[in-house]
Amino acid sequence: MGFRLKEIGTILFVISIVVMMVIPLPSGLLDLLLILNISLALTILLVSMYTKEALEFSIFPTVLLITTLFRLALNVSTTRNILSHGEGGQVIETFGNFVVGGNQVVGFVVFLILIVIQFIVITKGSERVAEVAARFTLDAMPGKQMSIDADLNAGMITEAEARERRKKIENEADFYGAMDGASKFVKGDAIAGIIIFIVNIIGGFIIGMLIHGLSFQESASRFTTMSVGDALVSQIPALLISTAAGIIVTRSTSGEGLGDDIARQMFSFPRLLYIVAGCMILLGLFTPIGLLPVLPVAGIMCYAAWMMSKKQKNEIQESADKVEEQQIEEVRSPESVVNLLQVDPIEFEFGYGLIPLADVKQGGDLLDRVIMIRRQIALELGIVVPVIRIRDNIQLRPNEYMIKIKGNQVAKGEILLDHYLAMSPGIDDDSVVGIETVEPAFGLPALWVTEENKEIAELSGYTVVDPPSVVATHLTEVVKRHAHELLGRQETRALIDNVREVAPVLVDELIPGLLSIGDVQKVLQKLLREKVSVRNLQVILEALADHAMFTKDPDVLTEYVRQAMSRQITLQFTEPGQPLRVLTAGAGLEKAISERVEQSEQGSYLAMDPETSQRIFQSMSAEVSKMINSGQQPIILASPAIRMYLRQLVERMMPDVPVLSYSELEPNVEVQSVGMVNIS
Repeated sequence: MGFRLKEIGTILFVISIVVMMVIPLPSGLLDLLLILNISLALTILLVSMYTKEALEFSIFPTVLLITTLFRLALNVSTTRNILSHGEGGQVIETFGNFVVGGNQVVGFVVFLILIVIQFIVITKGSERVAEVAARFTLDAMPGKQMSIDADLNAGMITEAEARERRKKIENEADFYGAMDGASKFVKGDAIAGIIIFIVNIIGGFIIGMLIHGLSFQESASRFTTMSVGDALVSQIPALLISTAAGIIVTRSTSGEGLGDDIARQMFSFPRLLYIVAGCMILLGLFTPIGLLPVLPVAGIMCYAAWMMSKKQKNEIQESADKVEEQQIEEVRSPESVVNLLQVDPIEFEFGYGLIPLADVKQGGDLLDRVIMIRRQIALELGIVVPVIRIRDNIQLRPNEYMIKIKGNQVAKGEILLDHYLAMSPGIDDDSVVGIETVEPAFGLPALWVTEENKEIAELSGYTVVDPPSVVATHLTEVVKRHAHELLGRQETRALIDNVREVAPVLVDELIPGLLSIGDVQKVLQKLLREKVSVRNLQVILEALADHAMFTKDPDVLTEYVRQAMSRQITLQFTEPGQPLRVLTAGAGLEKAISERVEQSEQGSYLAMDPETSQRIFQSMSAEVSKMINSGQQPIILASPAIRMYLRQLVERMMPDVPVLSYSELEPNVEVQSVGMVNIS
């Protein structure tokens, strides 16, 4: 019922505006309506000042139109009374006498000044701001909509929140578009005020002399006073509403009212107020103005600056106390223990002597190198390396660093920041003097040489590397070696979703109908364990989709995938125009492995006794050493049937030695056997 009364009241108010333009109103009622007009305008101005964002006063364009019509209807009624009866009511006469003060010229000038302020300054500015705001709001709508969709897809907001934010964007566009049009009413109202004022004066002169029999001077005095009063009674509310329109369209969303914004943004620099106070005093000292007018203002400025400084210090102290209390509460709360359970995927810790590596102010570029490492591994292995947590650790020696994977130490090293690491080309030079050490990434013997010996080492054929590069290389190799540990189900899901964008049919066929995310993860981990890139994930998923209907064994599926990636594997281990030199698995070795393969419900596995394994390792180590000593990369070639079982044996003692099968090599590759691994 209350809602209907409000609706009926609004309808009656709008109808009464139209009636006012036609039916003459008594002076008493006009006085009441003029006071109501001023009250409404003041209310609108205050509401616009305390509105935190424009959409909180979204009805403003309509209110502006209605109040403008109401004011114009009052102008018509007051003009009718002035010209018909020679009076405009108590309110108009009071405004006229108070402002004019017996001098019609002064009243006329005051009215013109109000018109100029409203029409040229406030109305023109508000119109331009509303126009620009409407244009930019419409231009920004697609970007805002995309941002909402991105947040929704990422799970940061719910569907209801997304719907609400979209509605808000639409309302903003509608509001600023309506304000752009409503500002034209304010402009037209100012023009109408000027015309009505002129009509009242000229018409009043004529009617006063011809109808009321007044003299020219009496007619001019009476009708000018009433015209000025009528104009002021109309233009003061118009000025208030124009100001409200300007405030609304120039407000930016800050979450606070206008008073809070002004106090926080304009008076947050006490030193500036002291400077202003000093300038005022200098103005009084060195100009004819004198100190008497400027000292009160300067005193107020100094007092305000002192109070602001005191308040800011108190706020800083309160903020520090609050943070300390929050930290104490966090330590006491049960949730603080839960936070300790979080383990970073990769951590790089270093002693205090290596802080310059990570400190940008001291020229450290470790953070930039970490970014490049993540890009490099994404290109080489096809996975997204998690964020690497970098922190100092006082428990380490000053020049020592440690690399952890999922909370466990996997590598350690020590570097000298004021030295260079020099690695021998194979023939040591006695002229190169340094501190003996081991290159951390590959375990090669090396020397730490000073700046003076760096050039000598380079001339002797040594590979000289600066300390940051040593750390970056070590970190890169560690991440590559443990890439399979960094690929979990969540990361696998992200990789598959990336393929889904270009090959949705393939992904929908494979997952979850044939394989689960965990099954695909196991296959990818086995490939990464042998340093085979999974960047070409579409080929991998195609191979899985072809063979998953026959077997779910991840070891067997991995072998099928490797065969499908034969071109990539061939290019990984061969050089253009060069034969592929390998160690082949002898017939005795292949037979021994084939006879010891056991089948179980989980799949097949190799059950070999320790004595046989030891004999295989001895034969393999001898052949691998021969290839390394001749400067060749050791590669073992076996038949497809035993490759994965032979890899299980090799992985225990020589994890960096690749094991390939004949079906993983392209037919056009020349294979050259330089040795044979057999059971001795």
